[in-house]
Order: sequence, then structure tokens, then C-alpha cells
Amino acid sequence: MRAFLFPGQGSQAVGMGAALAGASRPAADAFAEVDEALGQNLFRLMREGPEDELKLTENAQPAIMAHSLAVLRTLGVNLAEVADFVAGHSLGEYSALCAAGSFDLATTAKLLKLRGRAMQQAVPVGQGAMAALLGADLALAQKIADAAAQGEVCTVANDNDPTQVVISGHKGAIDRAIELAREMGAKRALPLPVSAPFHCPLMQPAAEAMADALSYVVLEAPAVPLYANVTAQPATDPDAIRTQLVEQVTGMVRWRESVANLFDAGVDEFVELGGKVLGGMVKRITPDAKVTSVVTIEDVEALAREF
Repeated sequence: MRAFLFPGQGSQAVGMGAALAGASRPAADAFAEVDEALGQNLFRLMREGPEDELKLTENAQPAIMAHSLAVLRTLGVNLAEVADFVAGHSLGEYSALCAAGSFDLATTAKLLKLRGRAMQQAVPVGQGAMAALLGADLALAQKIADAAAQGEVCTVANDNDPTQVVISGHKGAIDRAIELAREMGAKRALPLPVSAPFHCPLMQPAAEAMADALSYVVLEAPAVPLYANVTAQPATDPDAIRTQLVEQVTGMVRWRESVANLFDAGVDEFVELGGKVLGGMVKRITPDAKVTSVVTIEDVEALAREF
């Protein structure tokens, strides 16, 4: 069995999609469709930068999604015929739902533009922070976060794999967690270069903005089940998915559990579309699984030969 995976923030880079669009008309059309939906020349920003502007959450989120969907369109397959499940990391959940036919491409782009902007505006710059705890599992990360909170928000944001957990919250609490991490047993603690503290209760204003936006859009049942970030379980009911997308803004991304549960459900092949970050995580979670990362036209052609 096969699952298609869709990357989250951090997979953006200046130049992304340029070569693919040059080699693939479906990819070029996908980028043009996103530009038109947003009324913005996002693809030029993806191709040429500047990097600081591309890294802005409201640009990075639709850009990463557009790149993943351009790869999928270049592949030119009916997703339900080649994949049994989909999953996406944070914003990648929207990419996964678009790939599975729950949202059209224009709607997905608009939702992610709004999501990025709402997440950015939820907390004033400088008041929130995130850090990666390396060599820490979920239980240890939770202990570190609890010890560092001291009345402020400090929670686990992403349970990525057995060796990497990300925490999020008030800057003071995250700074304390970084100080405590080594003495409590983590190998390293690295502050992340993010502009807001994602996936923690401080994002509640953004969750409310997404609840409002999602109430107006059509959300079809996905062609294959989505393993949801907030439950690490398969979902197909549109109303349940809508609720989970709202909960996801403030909730923990249960990526390690999602991948482990997919493997337990019989998935032995994971294909990451539009990035290479998730592939490494998957190998650390399920070393026996086959993992393929598809970014370039050569990657697409190699994968297509397997179908």
C-alpha cells in the first residue's frame, strides 16, 4: 500500500518549481492558476525571491502547496488509483486535501494565504517563539515544556519523529526550555527561525479566522482517506475534516503517530511530493518502509515508471 505525503513550512526555497515549470506544462499551468486565484505573482517570488519575502508565512504556505500540486499534476495520475491514503504536515494537510479532490486548487491557495496571514497576525512579532528539541521523544519534550512554562504558554507543537520534537509558545518560556533541555536529557535545543509560535494556544485568533473561512467553502469527501494531524487517524467525513483543520491551528501535529499508524495499516511505501524533509522523518519512524521524495522532473519520471 502507498501513501502520498505533502510537506509543511520550511520546504520553501528560492528557485522552487522553476525547472519543473520549464519542463512540464501541467506544472506551469498549476502555478499560473494559483497566481490568478491570489491576484499575486507568487510564482515569480518562488523563482526569483527575495528569500525574506518568500519565507513570510502568508507566501510560504501557498507556495509550498502550489509546488506539491504542480509535482502531482506533472505526474499525471488519478490519485485514487495510485495511493491508498494521503497525509500532510501542518499546511501540507491542505495540499493533501487538494490532491484528493476535497478542495480545488484556487480555494486551497486562498485558504492558505488567509491561514498564513492569520497565523502571522495572531501574536505580535517577538512575543512568541519555537524550538526544536533534538534527541528528545514526546514524553521528554512534554516534561521540558512543562518545566519551562512558569505561567506562560509552552507546549509541544510537532511530534515529528522519535528524535525530534518541536515546542512552541511565549518567547520567555521557549528561551527557558532551551536552557533546560540539555540538563533534562535532550541532546540539543535549537531556536527555529519562524515568525510566529505555530500549533499552540496562542494561535487561537488564527483558529477562529480559519473556522470562519472554512464555513464558507465547499469541502468534498477526499478520494482516499486523510490521516489527520490532530488525531493521527484516517478521516473521510467533510464535517469532521473541517473541524480538524480548525483544531490543527492550535493543536499538536502528531506526525510520528500518523506515519506509524499508516505503516500499521499496511502502508509500506511513502511518496513525498514537493519536498525532502518528510522523507527523512519517515525513515526514522518506520525504517523498513520505502520512501521516495519527488521534486524534479527526473524524480517524477522515475516514479511514473513504477505505476
